[in-house]
Amino acid sequence: MRERRALRSARRAREFETFVAGAAGRLLHAATLLTAETRDVNPRARRLLTLSLAHTYASWDRLRGEDPYDRARQELAVRFARTAWHQYGGLGRSRPDPGGVLARLTPQERLILVLRLYEGVAEEQTAALLGLPGERVRTICARAMATLLHPPRGPAPALAKVAPS
Repeated sequence: MRERRALRSARRAREFETFVAGAAGRLLHAATLLTAETRDVNPRARRLLTLSLAHTYASWDRLRGEDPYDRARQELAVRFARTAWHQYGGLGRSRPDPGGVLARLTPQERLILVLRLYEGVAEEQTAALLGLPGERVRTICARAMATLLHPPRGPAPALAKVAPS
């Protein structure tokens, strides 16, 4: 009985290690986009990924044919949304700092944009995951794309005064 349990635990650990070897890079990149940190300095993204993978490992035996990447991505998204809600009082408030590509977006806009465009999650699945209507997800995604594609202009240059001749 103990030998069988030990073999099962070893097999589970190998399966999970294989999964992490294949998926951790992409999940870390998604987490980095969500937190709007830079690629080289991303402690919040790494923590988010670690917690998500730990939860995935804890439920590994209960996956039963479910895609482990989908589960880990879902856990990552839910943890990010929960963290943003607690830290900033909601998903709609923007975070003033880091210099990541998506830093100009609100946490909710980043979450929807990353799920829809980077991860390729369908609009209906994104809406279900976040508990929003599909139309709202579509609107937020379009607004986020517009913000990224058409950044606000800086101040207009000062006009040089021309001396009268």
